[in-house]
Amino acid sequence: MKKAANLFLFLTTTILFAQDYQVDLDYYLPTDVSYNSNIPTPKSVMGHEVGEWHVTHDKLSHYMTSLAAASDRINIENRGNTFEGRPLWLLTISSPSNLSNLESIQQDHVNLTEANSQGLNTATMPAVVYQGFSIHGNESSGSNAALALAYYLAAAEGPKIDELLKNTIILLDPSLNPDGLQRFAYWANIHKSKNINPDPNDREYDEVWPGGRTNHYWFDMNRDWLPVQLPESRARIESFHKWYPNILTDHHEMGTNATFFFQPGIPSRTHPLTPQRNQDLTGLIANFHAKAFNKLGSFYYTKESFDDFYYGKGSTFPDINGAVGILFEQASSRGHAQESDNGILTFPFTIRNQFTAALSTLEAAVNMREDLLNYQRTFYTNARKEAAKGGALVFGDEKDAAKTYHLAEILHRHKIKFHELESDYSSNGKTYKKGYAYIVPKNQKQHRLINAMFEKRTKFRDSLFYDVSAWTFPLAFNLDYGEVSISRAGAEVTNFTKPKAPAVATSQYAYLMEWHEYYSPKALNMILGKKLRAKVGMKQFSLNGRDYDYGTILVPVQNQVLNASEMSQFLNEVAQETGVTIRSVNTGLTEGIDLGSNQFRALEQPKVAILVGEGINPYDAGEIWHLFDTRYDMPITKLDTRNFGGTDLSRYTDIILPHSWGSALDKDDAEQLKTWVEKGGTLIGYKNAGRWFNSNELLKMKFKSTQDTAKSISFENRGNYFGAKFIGGAIFETKLDRSHPIAFGYKNDRLPVFRNSTIFMEADSQSYNNPIQYTASPLLSGYISEGNLKDLGSTSAFKTGRKGSGKVIYFTDNTNFRAFWYGTNKLLMNAIFFGDEM
Repeated sequence: MKKAANLFLFLTTTILFAQDYQVDLDYYLPTDVSYNSNIPTPKSVMGHEVGEWHVTHDKLSHYMTSLAAASDRINIENRGNTFEGRPLWLLTISSPSNLSNLESIQQDHVNLTEANSQGLNTATMPAVVYQGFSIHGNESSGSNAALALAYYLAAAEGPKIDELLKNTIILLDPSLNPDGLQRFAYWANIHKSKNINPDPNDREYDEVWPGGRTNHYWFDMNRDWLPVQLPESRARIESFHKWYPNILTDHHEMGTNATFFFQPGIPSRTHPLTPQRNQDLTGLIANFHAKAFNKLGSFYYTKESFDDFYYGKGSTFPDINGAVGILFEQASSRGHAQESDNGILTFPFTIRNQFTAALSTLEAAVNMREDLLNYQRTFYTNARKEAAKGGALVFGDEKDAAKTYHLAEILHRHKIKFHELESDYSSNGKTYKKGYAYIVPKNQKQHRLINAMFEKRTKFRDSLFYDVSAWTFPLAFNLDYGEVSISRAGAEVTNFTKPKAPAVATSQYAYLMEWHEYYSPKALNMILGKKLRAKVGMKQFSLNGRDYDYGTILVPVQNQVLNASEMSQFLNEVAQETGVTIRSVNTGLTEGIDLGSNQFRALEQPKVAILVGEGINPYDAGEIWHLFDTRYDMPITKLDTRNFGGTDLSRYTDIILPHSWGSALDKDDAEQLKTWVEKGGTLIGYKNAGRWFNSNELLKMKFKSTQDTAKSISFENRGNYFGAKFIGGAIFETKLDRSHPIAFGYKNDRLPVFRNSTIFMEADSQSYNNPIQYTASPLLSGYISEGNLKDLGSTSAFKTGRKGSGKVIYFTDNTNFRAFWYGTNKLLMNAIFFGDEM
């Protein structure tokens, strides 16, 4: 009987599955409009129905450009390219009448965010809706739904669509992550069977590392809306500030056994700078989603799982910019169909839900148009009232113009105004130097966004966070900053260019390059790559009335592969490319260590490898790859964990083991690394790598262990209790020993670091072995439980030890977080270039 029942269930689900899977375009489209036969369908261009295959980005591009060519409702633009050269399309969709008057409509809309906007009549203005799909490439139902959505908006005919197009400007971003989408579509399609197999154990549903979620350098791009470090992010942020949309939707996927989520999220986890009216409007828009999903028969939920706290996410960034951000999360088939707790989940079903949410958003925009436009105007009016109190912020680093520039670059992308200093000045022991610092007036349109980027927050309504709880930008960049009188501001910066280094004067003796500038490692690598001898100064000294700090680079003129003239020309090229000042000197006699001293240690060009593959955190590995490849132009070899045992490690001077989990490497791998280190290699590890180093006797250290017993906690609240013990991402203060090579290039003895783990390493009994140590009360910004804060205080963030002729170096924390933690990038470079001296 049991076998018969199972057979019946199998046949039933197979029949139901077949019925659900074999769909045509009508499966998605509303029936209350007619469709223009002159508009090409996706199948007529791509050769298959929407949802039959996972669309590749090249096919998506072909369809979108073909559709735009055939429709007078669509303008299409390529806003740039991904790292892999794929176009970043944006379709502007509206009525032909609106498109013919688009520039005027755009200007009026942006004017709503400006002062004196009360004269604008919102009753006659269209709402602007930005609809973005699949920022995580393997959450591809979004981009596939964009095909059906674009067709509907181009081909539908009748009073309903006419009203929609008249009252909205739709900015359709069909693929927020083209490289990831392409990677995932390839995986899903090559594993598709003629007879679709929904068994979750099938290889189709288990992507190979790193998966399609991320972009080319393995970044989660849905964390980059505020830092804007990636080309895809920069294109969409430019579009955002060009229009200031009223609604921005962000289409995602989640676990296969879920249903469909739309916001509002968890109310207690909304950022305090977000106005309550934003959440009220989100709730009203949700009614349109609920109505549409009720009609469709699809289950959904709200006010659980997801929050609106970190402004670097697509659904939250709009909330601090006068718009309403909405997150959609669809249960994922992660292929063409997969068994789930809710039955067999087909890819077309997931696409239809995303399509439905896109249409219900547009219906809400039409019906709430004036409310949304008036809210936008009120948001910026109130922001100006708050800003009227005046004041200003200053940030900079008197020794590092590049870091200062890169923070200013982010402000520039977000349309935040800033000024040069009128002149150099000092405050609270810090010196702010013209050209190395900027002043940000608070009295401007983006007042609230400025607060969101510069504030330090340590008190919270809730203790759980979906993402990080702190992102204070001047701390991330390790810049001096504070309040300042606006009277110290010079001219507003309008012609924004990278800092330039002065021309290098010719010397017959030597050249000196301080290590403070962000791009000093790039300059040094160029010098060593030219086969020039270079040394690093282990102590401070003065020469020709100038003080030189720990880590100054010395390049002798004599006995080099270039003559004096050639060297001068080459070093000038280095200075101009990197923006790093290189000074010529004509004597070796100094106040302190002379240039011929043994305290100048010879350097060699590093040959660096990094472990990647199964067991390695792709985000952390990608951040390091991106740092070397795009910032410092340094080659880095990616060694796959699957083949590590057969790799000739003698080719490398340094090997990096990023944060990992599980069994990325085994005992044999540990022995191989141990032999390599003993022969002179430098092994550098992050976070969980430390426990692996310790257990395999590569580097001995002591980690704190904590025991926690839940008392008076109900079964229902157990998840929240343990979730509050997690450090999701906060900023802490460490104390530096600036004489230690790991701290070369840092001018202050305090360094803010990012931490998102509960790895607490006990400090060494010898103080000089703790060059980076958490202060006794280290919290600067963000959330941490009282118990964790107590455990973290006075622990060490760094350890190194010699093994044979080589070194093992360990960081408890990620020094390269999400590409915008410029302030700690140099720690890794110091380990690479100066590891032998530690």
